[in-house]
Amino acid sequence: MKPAAFSYHRARDVTGAVALLSELAAAGEDPKLLAGGQSLVPMMSFRLARPSALVDLGGLRRRGELTGITPQADGSLRIGALTTHHEVETSTATGRDYRVLRRAMRWVGHLPIRTRGTVAGSLVHGDATAEWCLLALLCDARIVAEGPGGRREIRAEEMFHGFYATEVEPDELVTEVVFTRPAPHAALTEFAQRHGDFAVVDAAVALDRAPDGTLLGGRVVLGGVAPAPVRVPVAEAELDGGPASFAACADAAAAGVDPPGDAHGSSDYRRHLVRTLVTRACEQAWDGAKESHP
Repeated sequence: MKPAAFSYHRARDVTGAVALLSELAAAGEDPKLLAGGQSLVPMMSFRLARPSALVDLGGLRRRGELTGITPQADGSLRIGALTTHHEVETSTATGRDYRVLRRAMRWVGHLPIRTRGTVAGSLVHGDATAEWCLLALLCDARIVAEGPGGRREIRAEEMFHGFYATEVEPDELVTEVVFTRPAPHAALTEFAQRHGDFAVVDAAVALDRAPDGTLLGGRVVLGGVAPAPVRVPVAEAELDGGPASFAACADAAAAGVDPPGDAHGSSDYRRHLVRTLVTRACEQAWDGAKESHP
């Protein structure tokens, strides 16, 4: 199929992009930003998305604007909105504290998709199984957006409304994402019917460990079990002491969600995947803590 008709606009800078969005919306248009286009363009081709106008951010990226991965003195990590998945995948700037971001990129589609798709594009798209959405919840991300009213920060737990709906307004442009919670002992894993396909279920785990290695707790985030990615506090409560608690954590995660059934699997099947994937993510996060390299 072909996309529905739309008007095309090219943004020169952030201010111009926000102004274009506001002008188009005021004129009754339904504008969308075009960054990597790896989510939006296929949806337009199938007419699942029908924006009447596109604002292309490609010029900003070619000039190196809204890109880069920068560790901060306070322990946070800033990633420019137009940074690609592959740039994160091949960067050493994530360090040990955020290496889970780099390692998780292998799950994002195939290499051609990773070289064009962007961090902010994935977050604003709001797919419940998208790796960046889970990672944002795992690492307490702050999504920074510019709009007619100025700059604002959106907390990850307030970002995702479900079924491709997010807190970002139609006239706002995400400029960067700030990950504020270091996760040196973390892992993300998922199950898809074929490598590169959308995940049926995915799980991300960050373990909190004392200096002596004792497990103090952690975070468990799931995708594919609800309209938006979710944390599972009842599973997190089971993380205590060491690896012996992983099975209880996985069981609690499976019992603590009510996933939908669809063509890719029943609700019970998704619970089975949750149990398996949470266990695997816990084990990988624990074992990864032994490695000295980022």
